[in-house]
Amino acid sequence: MSKKANTFQTPIGTRDLLPEESARWEAVIEVFSTVASRAGFSLVDTPIFEDVGVFTRIGEGTDVVGKEMYEFLDRGERPMALRPEGTAAVCRAFAQHRPLVPWKVYYRGPYFRYEAPQAGRFRQFHQFGIESIGSDDPDIDVEVIAVGWKVLEAVGINKIELLVNSMGDQETRRNYQQALSAFLKNHAADLDEEDQKKVESHPLRVLDSKRPSTQSVTKEAPKINDFLSADAETHLERVKDGLKALEIPFSIEPRLVRGLDYYTHTTFEFQSLALDSAQNTVCGGGRYNGLIEELGGPATPGIGFGMGIERLLLACDAEESFPAPPPGVQVWVVDVTDGSSARDLTHTLRDHGVTADRSFDQRSMRSQMRSANRSEAEIALIIGEQEVDEDTVAIRMLRDEEIGQIVVPRSSAVAEVQRLLGLES
Repeated sequence: MSKKANTFQTPIGTRDLLPEESARWEAVIEVFSTVASRAGFSLVDTPIFEDVGVFTRIGEGTDVVGKEMYEFLDRGERPMALRPEGTAAVCRAFAQHRPLVPWKVYYRGPYFRYEAPQAGRFRQFHQFGIESIGSDDPDIDVEVIAVGWKVLEAVGINKIELLVNSMGDQETRRNYQQALSAFLKNHAADLDEEDQKKVESHPLRVLDSKRPSTQSVTKEAPKINDFLSADAETHLERVKDGLKALEIPFSIEPRLVRGLDYYTHTTFEFQSLALDSAQNTVCGGGRYNGLIEELGGPATPGIGFGMGIERLLLACDAEESFPAPPPGVQVWVVDVTDGSSARDLTHTLRDHGVTADRSFDQRSMRSQMRSANRSEAEIALIIGEQEVDEDTVAIRMLRDEEIGQIVVPRSSAVAEVQRLLGLES
């Protein structure tokens, strides 16, 4: 009895990006790259895996580092991790290479977290983001937020809310942390068990919790806005003035804090009003003036954001915006002789800037025309025995019945196709 072969499938929390979707992904990445480039950001690409310390040193005590990170030993017994987010790796690159500041970069690619898969959340997910490193100017904060706004605007997302807050400076954090810690200790019994463990060591991280019992407690917690120093107030006011000047609507959300110690001043999120509230954040970011030092670099301010591609496209679907671009094939070459004319013509067309394809295996005219129609090409070039004998090509417009079919000399076929497609130079 023969043993049945295994049927392999994608691992839990991952998926295949098939051609039906990939054109849309490429299009949205192009939108992001264009918006970021126009604002003076350049592409940086970091390794998919890093020394585990790049992430543990900045995220100790968080669920991402404690429970969700993919860690492994390489063959040299070195501890490594698949990157769970983008900022740490970019900051490691800055600390290592010490480029001139301000260093304005954007990134895109896959990231990895071992968590329960949900709508718009996968174990291998994809992000793009930007980081501006080297300036503490609040106008940089405005610029970073504006890039996120323009990306969302460019893909047609209108039902969006921008939430902004300030983590203040070190004086702010110190005073606020004392008040928050006292409040949480008084209400520790009402917190989720997981969050009770953070009250002593990382009280700010309790505010990040999505657990309902904890959220009901933190609703009544002191607000960091009441503890902002004079410098922090000035920074926040400049950010608010800049957003108003650019006509970017926003709301101040006192609960929007970051529990990690290196976050300072501005924090922000873009939330889709078209998605379920549990999964509606499409972009989040903030200023991290202490992060570079944690990674061995000099004291250097920075700010950035990350935007999930899966979540972004879910928001587009909810608003019926940013449809997939039309198929790329413009011309389908039908050859019912020996296939050599299709072979040669497709390559000649491509060399002249036309997207062209063909059928193989010497199929029938009907089969090849069916493929041409499925491809949604605008034009079919048809070569039969008569066209070979007369050195001509039949050009059939597949989407414009008024033009129908014309026959031209083979030597002028490419120029005629370019004319019909509006590609004439």
